[in-house]
Amino acid sequence: MPKTSPLPTKDELLEFIRAQDGVIGKRELARAFNLKSGDRIELKRLLAELKDEGLIEGGRRRMAPPREHALPPVLPLDVLEPDENGDLPVTPANWHEEGPPPRMVLAPPRKHDPVLAPGDRFLGRHRALSDGGPYAFEARIVKKIPKLARRVLGLFQEEPRGGGRILPTDKKNQDEFAVDRLDCGDAKTGELVEVELLPGTRFGLRKARVIDRLGDPTEPRAFSLIAIHEQGIPIEFDPEVLEEAENAEPLATLGNRLDLRHLPFVTIDPADARDHDDAVLAEPDADEANPGGWVVWVAIADVAHYVRPFSALDRSARSRGNSAYFPDRVVPMLPERLSGDLCSLHEGVDRPCLAVRMVLSSDGLKRSHKFYRVMIRSLASLTYEQAQSAWEGEPDAVTEPLIESVIDPLFKAFHAAEAARERRGPLELDLPERKVTLNDEGAVESIRFRERVDAHRVIEDFMILANVCAAETLEEARRPLLYRVHEEPNPEKIEALREVLASVDVPLAKGQVMTPKILNRALEAVAGGEHAELVNMAVLRAQTQAYYTPENYGHFGLALPRYAHFTSPIRRYADLVVHRALIAGLRLGDDGQTMEEIEGLAATGEHISMTERRAMTAERDTIDRYLAAYLGSREGGEFAGRIAGVQRFGLFVKLHESGADGFVPIASLGDEFFHFDEAGARLVGERSGIELRMGDDVRTRLVEATPVTGGLILEILDLPSGKRTGRGGGRSRSQRGAVANPAKSSRRAPKAKIARAKAARKAKRDRALGKKK
Repeated sequence: MPKTSPLPTKDELLEFIRAQDGVIGKRELARAFNLKSGDRIELKRLLAELKDEGLIEGGRRRMAPPREHALPPVLPLDVLEPDENGDLPVTPANWHEEGPPPRMVLAPPRKHDPVLAPGDRFLGRHRALSDGGPYAFEARIVKKIPKLARRVLGLFQEEPRGGGRILPTDKKNQDEFAVDRLDCGDAKTGELVEVELLPGTRFGLRKARVIDRLGDPTEPRAFSLIAIHEQGIPIEFDPEVLEEAENAEPLATLGNRLDLRHLPFVTIDPADARDHDDAVLAEPDADEANPGGWVVWVAIADVAHYVRPFSALDRSARSRGNSAYFPDRVVPMLPERLSGDLCSLHEGVDRPCLAVRMVLSSDGLKRSHKFYRVMIRSLASLTYEQAQSAWEGEPDAVTEPLIESVIDPLFKAFHAAEAARERRGPLELDLPERKVTLNDEGAVESIRFRERVDAHRVIEDFMILANVCAAETLEEARRPLLYRVHEEPNPEKIEALREVLASVDVPLAKGQVMTPKILNRALEAVAGGEHAELVNMAVLRAQTQAYYTPENYGHFGLALPRYAHFTSPIRRYADLVVHRALIAGLRLGDDGQTMEEIEGLAATGEHISMTERRAMTAERDTIDRYLAAYLGSREGGEFAGRIAGVQRFGLFVKLHESGADGFVPIASLGDEFFHFDEAGARLVGERSGIELRMGDDVRTRLVEATPVTGGLILEILDLPSGKRTGRGGGRSRSQRGAVANPAKSSRRAPKAKIARAKAARKAKRDRALGKKK
């Protein structure tokens, strides 16, 4: 027999079918693999997958390998990176024949076809081409195949009888996986590994195969690596991309560019900035028709000069979509030769830019603007702190000579623009950003909140203004572009926000058209008070996610009818798209937007919206892991925090000191049933009437910190005794029953059970890390 239980993998099935002289039936397969009648449903599913993937053919009962080099009429295809003409090549998803797969290309999309991007998989129907072109077949979409999570990161733990187990690093998914002896890939206990999931079985642990060993998970610099691998963010550049970047040369001649090297441009960035892609200057407007007005220049690195459409650099940049930033590393969109050198506006170095000249009135209204391709020479590279101190009368040796010519005009022009901004009324959230500082060994040295000063808003407001100018100019030129869209909150989220606001006595009237100004009034009502953080978080959660699209739906958060990203082409592909559109629309060169790019704008917008989300997730998860490592030595310590989320299974608490998010299992709250009131965002004790609501301040103890997953387990100290008073509190038992669904109740387990569960989790992690107990 080729194999006894458990079920064979798809690879084992395929190998056995190929070894047969002709067709073979399901009964013969079941007999060959010693499968019982209960396993035949799973066998049928595995065979159906092999057939869908084009690896076998046949009817319901008999199957065989596909005829040699014969493509089935419908087969799964993978989308590759665009070719030099902008076409999307495709290739059979599973090609096991001798020789290369046939050259295939995606047919022009029909009206209702789903949008495809490189890396997607779809079922396609093909036809032969006879036009003498580079492709032998054209494939049309039958249906898009959804992506499945087939790779997982985890800790490897050797089993005494051979093989091993995988303990996932994802705190949201703690299901273990089994690894057969031949699939371990020489992994050792405690190592961080990447595994490929194998076809599942109905019984026992899901099987996995080790495909990469990533080293010691307790090494601090592994925290970002875990997130990078979990999200599938590419780290290495292909050789052709690096070669193209290294061959790029600084712009030697001015050509048709406007020479602005005599103007006092400066860059203002964080102290730890890795690149400098924007420079600014402001000066009083000499036009007598604009008394008290300002001229503001924003110059952005001319990345389009170096990254041409469909070049190796361009294909790589589009695939990455954006740079990702971590405490210990940057995963850049462009190679260092460009991002840190030729496209970075270093002090005292000539750099080509795409710049916009904006004329503002004395009260901040934009009177006019115009784009140019220019050459600048940055006068100084300043930090936000340097610029702010100089404006406040405490300059250093660098900023002292710049106060009159650079600093004062910038801040005065900003204050004029600020007045216009306040009239517009964008959403004014106050959510401090955490900054993790590492020591030389890569361990956490400190965690603090970034201080926001006016210098931040100077740059932020001028960048927003430049982005608006880009969108307006392209609309006027009737040039397709990618908008940055932020749609208004949906009614369900507004209703949930209304409930939260009602719990802190802040009204939000029904029946009105929602605007940022209305939400700002709610934020102002709690500003500086105990509920400020709660309301800011609730307003944030009510927002939709911003995205990129060729269709304009406005930007709700900024209160703008049109908006595009123009100011960061080093780190965002969307900005490079807008640069090329401006170059083509304003006839500023021959390296602008192409028709092929225009046809693929929708797919590009969908793809880079995805890459932005994955980078944000990776960055957030990495910070969580660093925070867990930082707090790990303080297990048992007490921390003040605030309830930031309520679910039927427990509470999420944000700690004041570090901003870390921890979880309080409902089992630790008390020896009684707790009702989950979703609308009121609270848990209510069945007997005691205790209420724990989002926004409540609590004192907690850190029970467990797990750096590998970034998880923190907390317990609340000093639960309130008796019923709460105030809005929503003090209901009778029957009233509480009417609000809370008993089906959503939860009960506390005995403390001994909690302790045993904690000890079991700890022991499992320790074994996986190879610790001696």
